[in-house]
Amino acid sequence: MLGGVPTGMIRYDNLKPAVLRVLLGRERLENPQFIALRSHYGFDSFFCQPGKEGAHEKGGVEGEIGRFRRRHMTPVPRAASLAALNQMLTHADEVDEHRRIAARTETVGQAAAREAPLLNPLPGNAFQAAAALSCRVDAKARICVRQSYYSVPARLAGRRVQVALGADWLDVRHDGVLVARHTRSLHKGTEDLLLDHYLEVLAHRPGALAGATALVSARASGVFTDGHQRFWDTARRKAGDRDGTKALIGVLLLHRTLPTEAVLAGIDAAVAAGRCDPDLVAVEARRHLDSGRPAAVVPDVPAAAGVDDRPPPTLDGYDDLLEAEG
Repeated sequence: MLGGVPTGMIRYDNLKPAVLRVLLGRERLENPQFIALRSHYGFDSFFCQPGKEGAHEKGGVEGEIGRFRRRHMTPVPRAASLAALNQMLTHADEVDEHRRIAARTETVGQAAAREAPLLNPLPGNAFQAAAALSCRVDAKARICVRQSYYSVPARLAGRRVQVALGADWLDVRHDGVLVARHTRSLHKGTEDLLLDHYLEVLAHRPGALAGATALVSARASGVFTDGHQRFWDTARRKAGDRDGTKALIGVLLLHRTLPTEAVLAGIDAAVAAGRCDPDLVAVEARRHLDSGRPAAVVPDVPAAAGVDDRPPPTLDGYDDLLEAEG
């Protein structure tokens, strides 16, 4: 990261996401989102001429890209994940900071540090790089965004919601309130369904939980744990399928107000006691939370039973307040 904004213009070549149409010469019809980005950070754009006419305008940059590729990416690096690959490239950048260009006395890192104070400061808030969309929720409490489906709370079925679509995330709002957040799908036709969005419906139709697609997704993501399954099995064995499933749904609703760790601790305590009551799980979950908090400071009590040597209450402060208001 540069830590600031370059002053004046930033030169671009073939930046298709920023351009809607190439006009004459360097003129471009820019994407409104790109214009918003420039306005947020306070810089202008300079577009190189297309084709051979603009080849000399960016030769140094393309030459540097080739040098970096030959030095750090030949042979092609292998990484377990995109995050690991980015870490490798970050390390390569750090190595290059100690490089000297030709016969220059200062390193690349020293030159960058010398120029850093010339940058304009970054704005106080980050730019929200997201497309604004409006979607209607279908009967299955889903919205379709870029041919992929995402769940929202079932109470919003048939209503219209506002979607902020980022590069790898998706936020859903209704009347300005955030109601859902998903990781953006990379494939068309996929479904990202959160079990929490369907709990109110399943409370009235508990028999649908066992075959619910959202439950399959919750198991795959680890949200629905072995502890939840043990509670469900025990509850169905003691109370039957319908009432046992309703007890599980009551426990799942606790995740909206209590940390996951506390709810799981409450589940374990309830199952160990042989009772599958959501209220008991809630009590044990709050007890687990309290056990990790500092004990309340309690004043010392005299040894003699029933003796209280605390000073009697007084309203002097309240009387002073009344006199000040008068």
